[in-house]
Amino acid sequence: MSRLCVLVLLMAIGAVAVDAQTVEPADSRGEPSVQMLPRFDFRVSMEHLFSDETRYAWDANFGGDIDLVAFGPSRVAFVANYQTILGSEFRAFDPNQGNYTLDGAIVTRVAAMELAGVFHHVSRHLSDRPKRRPVDWNMVGARIQGSGGDDRIEYHARADVRGVIQHTFVDYRWELDAEVGARVQVLPRMSLMATGAWRMLGVDDSQGRDTQHGVRAEGGVRLAGRDATLDLFVAAEQRVDPYQLEFSTVRWLTAGFRISSPRPSRVP
Repeated sequence: MSRLCVLVLLMAIGAVAVDAQTVEPADSRGEPSVQMLPRFDFRVSMEHLFSDETRYAWDANFGGDIDLVAFGPSRVAFVANYQTILGSEFRAFDPNQGNYTLDGAIVTRVAAMELAGVFHHVSRHLSDRPKRRPVDWNMVGARIQGSGGDDRIEYHARADVRGVIQHTFVDYRWELDAEVGARVQVLPRMSLMATGAWRMLGVDDSQGRDTQHGVRAEGGVRLAGRDATLDLFVAAEQRVDPYQLEFSTVRWLTAGFRISSPRPSRVP
């Protein structure tokens, strides 16, 4: 089953890449130019988790995606995201987790695709609760992604393969993280959108469990403003290790909103 999913994903990325538009040279002579900080995008989201667990009520994310330098078909990118999980154990809005994700990537365009080498760091913390044991991991890996479409339809596909080089507490060894999505314009400033994501985590035998799978399917409406977009969505998700001090998998439905830059983030 896992091999079939990988094959389908690679076929989707290839189809997207074939249809993607080519990028013109930086200048009329076709010589590469160097640009400092040519791009910055942001994303803020909050969704309600329909769960019987009082630890899980809301999931909020605040992130940015910046190109530090671009030269010819290549760029150096940095992503930072802060995630807050809120429950209802002690108060109506009770933040119990604060998690950080930092990504650095060297990206280059090859034909209609982007290929990248990626450093990926995650650090997970409790909020308003004691925790002395660190929970974090570092990974290095590769990414392939592409996007395409026309005036009405846009679609994208991405796959990351990463190996763990350092970890504390968790049993992770490697990860496959992939996403495909599409958006169809139905009115001048309104589109319908759908996204599917799949995460497969390889683990060691320290916790007595097999390879873990996370899945998310999301659909909704995008409203486009002049300088930002608003997404209203519902989703179904299976999340791996939602509480950082426990090894488990949970399923829930969610509903929420997302405010972001008009251009989609090119790095998760």
